[in-house]
Amino acid sequence: MKLRWGVRARVMLAAILPMLVLAVVLTVSYTSSRLADFHNELEARGKAVARQLAAASEFPVFSGNHRSLQQLAGGAMAEEDVAGLRIVDRSGRTLASAGILDPLLMPPDGPLAPAPWVERRGATLRIVEPIRPRPLDLDADPTAFTVAAGTQASAPPLGSVVLDFSLDRLYARRTELLWQSASIGLLVLLGSLVLASHLSKGVSRPIRRVADIVLEIGAGEMHRRVEPLGGGSLQRLAEGVNEMARRLADAREDMAREIEQATAELRTRKNEAERANLAKSRFLAAASHDLRQPMHALGLFIAELQQYQLPQPTRGLVRQIAASADAMEKLLDSLLDISRLDAGVLRPTLRVFALRPMLTRIVAAHEPAAAERGLRLGLRASEVWVRSDPLLLERIVSNLISNALRYTREGGVLLACRRQGDGLVRIEVRDSGTGIPLERQEVIFQEFVQLDNAERSRDKGLGLGLAIVKRLAELLDHRLTLRSAPGRGSVFAIALPRTEPLDAGEAAPEPRPPGDLGGVRIAVVDDDPLVCAGTASLLASWGCEVEAAASSAALFERIANADWRPALVISDLRLQGPLDGLDVVRELRERLAEPTLPAVLITGDTGADMLALTRDSGIPVLHKPVRPARLRALINRQLEYAAGEDDDA
Repeated sequence: MKLRWGVRARVMLAAILPMLVLAVVLTVSYTSSRLADFHNELEARGKAVARQLAAASEFPVFSGNHRSLQQLAGGAMAEEDVAGLRIVDRSGRTLASAGILDPLLMPPDGPLAPAPWVERRGATLRIVEPIRPRPLDLDADPTAFTVAAGTQASAPPLGSVVLDFSLDRLYARRTELLWQSASIGLLVLLGSLVLASHLSKGVSRPIRRVADIVLEIGAGEMHRRVEPLGGGSLQRLAEGVNEMARRLADAREDMAREIEQATAELRTRKNEAERANLAKSRFLAAASHDLRQPMHALGLFIAELQQYQLPQPTRGLVRQIAASADAMEKLLDSLLDISRLDAGVLRPTLRVFALRPMLTRIVAAHEPAAAERGLRLGLRASEVWVRSDPLLLERIVSNLISNALRYTREGGVLLACRRQGDGLVRIEVRDSGTGIPLERQEVIFQEFVQLDNAERSRDKGLGLGLAIVKRLAELLDHRLTLRSAPGRGSVFAIALPRTEPLDAGEAAPEPRPPGDLGGVRIAVVDDDPLVCAGTASLLASWGCEVEAAASSAALFERIANADWRPALVISDLRLQGPLDGLDVVRELRERLAEPTLPAVLITGDTGADMLALTRDSGIPVLHKPVRPARLRALINRQLEYAAGEDDDA
């Protein structure tokens, strides 16, 4: 790891380290030399004592005088550092001993060594000195006792003197020297620290002053300057810092002016973009409302027309008109969904439900389209329960299947769901279509983006389906993924939480099919004559008793003049005059003293404010153009709900 040392630490290290190394080297050299001298002196003294004992023991060993040998051994123990002594003959037999010999060293009872030798182990130094015979010179009879010197020198030793010297005093001396060396080293270290601290302060104080000024400049105090620090490099450093601060101050002023100008320009463009977006929203809301009015009336008239017995050519013409109207209705529904998602007024209603029935219903709804294109549409679903908004989830899966059928030329589409190990259920829509390049897989989720449809062919959709899918998945917090490659098809997948099945009593009932509306009294308010007439005619064809009016005042007048009480009211949200559809419903409930009178609002307005207002009212809303089947189902549901409340009361 790289050490981040400052200038002062580096200066102190540069001053301390050489002195410390020199002190250690000198101390080690001195201590080693003194210990070596002391050891050599001790060994030389031991050898001298051993030689003296060997010389003094020659005659007693030769004559077998053990008493003299024991006296010699006892006298030798008086010498300093002698730990033990033993005199042995040439066979290794002990003749005399004193003290204690180290048992870990070579035993003295072995064969005699022809020459002196020394052995060291631990705190003991063992010296073995041979006892050799010396030449004799007898004056009385020189011829009889004189022996040649060469013969005596070559004679075997008479025995050996084994002497153990204690090294405790040597070790004590070594410890003493080490303490002395440590004390000297500590004194040197303290002196070095004092000297290094003094030197480092002189070097680092000006540098720290410059660093503090640089930090203050970095914090925004551009007026700060470094005072003169002397000469040489420090002076050049101070001048460089002051010049840097001056240039930074100038650059900061220039940048502040540019930022202010850019901010003002950005603010202007933002305001223009907001005004343009607001104008766009108003235009789309107004255009959507104006388009939905005639489309709604057209759908009502077509639905009524299809109930009559018509010639076959006429029926074919009606079907084509209905198909064109249905395509226009899908376009308006997609625009409405985008507007509601942009406005943030769409709130999911989460509940627990079985997934397989929904998927079966979706596949059944798309089988005709798949058969028309010659494609296979399969389902592979597990029996699982999930937690989500069933209406929004159905819209997501339906859009994915529609998109897969639209871009698959041959083969088929498979809708599958399976469990995942992390408590999720994965719904997949797999197709054998053309595939999507990796670089285009993010773009396809944008509005009005279509691949391979430069001519904007209507049979390939409008480019809103996947944009709605992505926004609904984000709204529901369901993870949406795509895996695709050109020529290998695509797999769109969405993951949602898996739950335990509900009991039979807790499961939410499926909506019942529309019932008989014969004799049901319904009040209709719409300021568009075509829409008003078409709605009244459609309701009448279902057997309803209808009271239609172009304004709230006209409706109130007719109800007041006749003994006629509606069971349900259908009103356009945006009406001419001071009252809107919400006001009409509230006032009608007050006049009839029925605070829970069922009501349905119909509107072509997709503005965010209007969507939020209808959501907070609690009254169900249908957006123009309204499909007759959807209107009939909603009327039945409202009537059944009101009947259930009456039964509870």
